Amino acid sequence: MGASSAKVKSTLLLPVFLPAIIVIALLIIGTISNPDLAGQFFERTLAEITDRFGWFYMLAVAIFLVFVVGIALTKFGRIKLGPDHAEPEYSFPAWFAMLFSAGYGIALLFFGVAEPVLHYADPPVGAAETLDSAKAAMQISFFHWGFHIWAIYGLTGLVLAYFAFRHGLPLSMRSALYPLIGDKIYGPAGHAVDTFAILGTMFGIATTLGLSVAQINAGVNELWGVPVNTTVQIIFIGVITLAAIASVVAGMDKGIKRLSVINMTLVMFLLIAVFVFGPTILLLETFLQNTGSYMNNIVERTFNLQAYERSDWIGNWTLFIFGWTIAWAPFVGLFIAKISRGRTIRQFVFGVMFVPTMFTFLWFSVFGDTALNLIMQQGYTSLIEEVQADEAVALFRMYSYLFADYPTLLTTIISVATVILIVTFFVTSSDSGSLVVDSLASGGVINTPAWQRVFWATLEGVVASVLLIAGGLGALQTASVASALPFAVIMLIAAFGMWRALIIEGHQHGSLKSYMKGARTNSGTGKGSWERRLGALVNFPNQEEVLKFIQQDVQQALDKLKGSLESKQWPAEVTWDDANQRVYLEVKLEDQLDFFYEVRLREFDLPDYAYPLLSRKEEKREKYATAEVFLRQGGQEYDVYGYNEKDLLDDVLNQFENYLAFLKISPSTLPWDMAKHDEDLDVEEHPEEIWEDKLAGSDGASEDKNDAKS
Repeated sequence: MGASSAKVKSTLLLPVFLPAIIVIALLIIGTISNPDLAGQFFERTLAEITDRFGWFYMLAVAIFLVFVVGIALTKFGRIKLGPDHAEPEYSFPAWFAMLFSAGYGIALLFFGVAEPVLHYADPPVGAAETLDSAKAAMQISFFHWGFHIWAIYGLTGLVLAYFAFRHGLPLSMRSALYPLIGDKIYGPAGHAVDTFAILGTMFGIATTLGLSVAQINAGVNELWGVPVNTTVQIIFIGVITLAAIASVVAGMDKGIKRLSVINMTLVMFLLIAVFVFGPTILLLETFLQNTGSYMNNIVERTFNLQAYERSDWIGNWTLFIFGWTIAWAPFVGLFIAKISRGRTIRQFVFGVMFVPTMFTFLWFSVFGDTALNLIMQQGYTSLIEEVQADEAVALFRMYSYLFADYPTLLTTIISVATVILIVTFFVTSSDSGSLVVDSLASGGVINTPAWQRVFWATLEGVVASVLLIAGGLGALQTASVASALPFAVIMLIAAFGMWRALIIEGHQHGSLKSYMKGARTNSGTGKGSWERRLGALVNFPNQEEVLKFIQQDVQQALDKLKGSLESKQWPAEVTWDDANQRVYLEVKLEDQLDFFYEVRLREFDLPDYAYPLLSRKEEKREKYATAEVFLRQGGQEYDVYGYNEKDLLDDVLNQFENYLAFLKISPSTLPWDMAKHDEDLDVEEHPEEIWEDKLAGSDGASEDKNDAKS
């Protein structure tokens, strides 16, 4: 009975889930009731947002880019996304490969040919169908899909990774407000932030799904003559949503992982095929020239709102793409945050900004310049009219012209591979998006029941279908831009919150830096300390020896210091954690960052030079142990094994003195580490349990939370 009841348990946080569902339900009901009126409403809304808030979108995205790059170039770039001792979970090649995977998607397939052709035929300024309009078309495409896009994703991912892995907060957008409102993130303000993130992600996914089925419909029409209309597209949404549900049920390894491998294989196949059969040398030349032109004009284009020209172009293109990206940011941001634990901020920023952007530039150069070459040099001007009539056919029509002199089978193979790729992108986006939305609706919980992800995958298909009925891609475009408006404000607040957190951390680092050097070179002040230091360098104790030292010598010294602090009315506590083989001292001050000093047993591989120093009976031993010091910010990389009581107390007091110096110069004393709310829990090992309890107890909204955790 207990097992069956567990199947229906939920991790949903009702104050987040219910408002999001109500808004989505009202949209669905209103649209189905009167699709024509809804379409008119979406059209007016897009025009209003473009006129009134276009400047805000452009300014916000510019701030995102400057902030992310600026943080990486400052001293804060060395800070790790995790404790100081954390190591990256993935090697550089594996990490870059995953960033590479995140750098492409439906947008590249849909706009890779269509956007350059449309800008060439109808540029925002200047004469159409000229050499200058061709150059401008590629520069505009680079601008729309270059560093600005990845600054949006990068800021979201950086904020999520920093607060989740560095400070043990939920892997959710609400955590960005912690430096500003503290524990109130677990109340209505935090719920509102996550609700907006859900709405933005839902409409961003719906836009992606709408573009996907439009292009799938165009592909099967090209291959097998299937009619192009909304009914067919909704049928495709239904069928592929079922495939996404199957992927959700299969799980991460069997579902998303396998589809991602298929995606990468097909993407590289298409890229290489067009590169080889297209004007190869020209593509290499235009790739370099387009990149240089983009870099040269990036500032001007960043702030170009066409204030003097006054046309719909900026809303239909730049604002739509930026708004769509902002709405999509929680999804991609959460993905890149999860794979980046242990990286420094500088590594994160340059990895996220450079790798996907360079691949995007290469993709647009290969597909966009191939299409322009077909029009300008080979006379296939009919491609312009075909793309203007339906953007979704652009890629397939380009194939038919590019491979016109080759057997029809080649065009068919390329087109079928493209349709399959669009389908797998569709399924992967829906599956991964469902995971992210479900996590947001659960307050940041990652391991959620499968039925919840199935619910969100189904709802994404319903929303995409309804918006297609209401006004096709125009309605999807409006939904993305409108939902991005509140989330753009949240992202600006998140950037400010992270900046404040980094300033505080900078003060903390400055107060400890001088001692950190001394701790490694002058450890110990008692008689014979240099002899003890030499002994530590050439001694490789085993686990039993170090564990005994921590349990007896270290704990006894900390107990003595605790008694002295309490006699002076300073609240202190010493705790032995058997599960993690550590002992730690905490000094708790109200409304202040707690002092935390820990000595933990750690094991390492024996270095080669150690074996001659070991006795014969120990030569087969492969590990040695250390008694490493940890502070709030992580491991300090020095070993206190062999310290006498005086040396141990000196070390703790030196760290305590620097902690007090930090409190004097810090502009804020917010309690960063959530571990202080549960002293018996290791925040590095079990961070989720801490803030799940906070969310469950904030207002009693999720009555099944504790059951769901089990």
